[in-house]
Amino acid sequence: MVPVKTTLEIPEPLFRQLKISAAKQGKTIRAVVNEALTEKLNRTQHGIEDIPAWRVAFGGLRRLRDETAKINQDLATEFSRVNPEEWK
Repeated sequence: MVPVKTTLEIPEPLFRQLKISAAKQGKTIRAVVNEALTEKLNRTQHGIEDIPAWRVAFGGLRRLRDETAKINQDLATEFSRVNPEEWK
C-alpha cells in the first residue's frame, strides 16, 4: 500500500487531545489518526456507526444466544417442578 500525504486542519483543542492520547499509548500521531480513521470507516461500512463501540464488542457474544435460551428454558422447567411447600 502506497501512503498518501495530505494536510488536515484539526482544531487546536482536539489536536492537543490527540497528542496526549498518542503519548499515553506510546504511538505516533500518524498511527493514532490512521487507527481512528480505519475504525470509523469500518463502523460506517458495516452500518454500526450509531452503535457505541462497547455494544459492538459485546455483539461477539451473539453466537451464545441459542445456548443461553436453552439454559434459561432448562432452569424454568426445573424451577417449575419445585414444590413451594418444601421450601417453608
